[in-house]
Amino acid sequence: MSGASGMSPEEELNSGDVVFVEPPPEVRVIVRIPGRYSLADLRDARGERRVFPCRAVYLSPDEIGLAGPVSGKIGERVIAHVDHLGKLEGPITRLIKGGFMMSVTANREKRGELVAKIEWLENFKNHDTPNRRAASRIVPANAYSRLTFADGSVETCLVRDFSVTGAAISADTLPAIKSVLAVGSVIGRVVRHFDGGFAIQFIEHQDPETVEAAVLGE
Repeated sequence: MSGASGMSPEEELNSGDVVFVEPPPEVRVIVRIPGRYSLADLRDARGERRVFPCRAVYLSPDEIGLAGPVSGKIGERVIAHVDHLGKLEGPITRLIKGGFMMSVTANREKRGELVAKIEWLENFKNHDTPNRRAASRIVPANAYSRLTFADGSVETCLVRDFSVTGAAISADTLPAIKSVLAVGSVIGRVVRHFDGGFAIQFIEHQDPETVEAAVLGE
């Protein structure tokens, strides 16, 4: 089964920054759907699970691949909430570049519902859709970039989405509101915090044709 790009799923899997190893021969779809997740063994000072933004990049009825800032450990339990799919739970089965694979724990009814949702997503992505650049927010294919702070330090970050006016970011460091920094080559100011990250407002509006390359440092 080939994706909208004309490449086979295996070619698509190896064309970006996330590399998978021999996905099982079943109903599956290569996507980039935003969501969030938590790990059973990673908690904050209050003992509550830390929540991180993620991108679901591979889906099947039995296993999903998530690209996110923290990979966890083999066997660690994950709770993920993925747009269009809802809540998914299961252990990490293997680590991948920029994320991990997790098996999906579900009864027959829930798995059947998941199959239907995955098939819908596969049909949707294989039909013509409006140009993503016409949308106010863009979800990048390559989720990773670099933050440069005012003191000159540099840190890898996950770009959840962006527009010509700003971006949603997740990183190990949570900068203070009003902090000035750069994501890729674009300078902005931190305007708010949210679960798992923060929002940057760019100092200057960006060109729609070049903003993705600038934000991702390409």
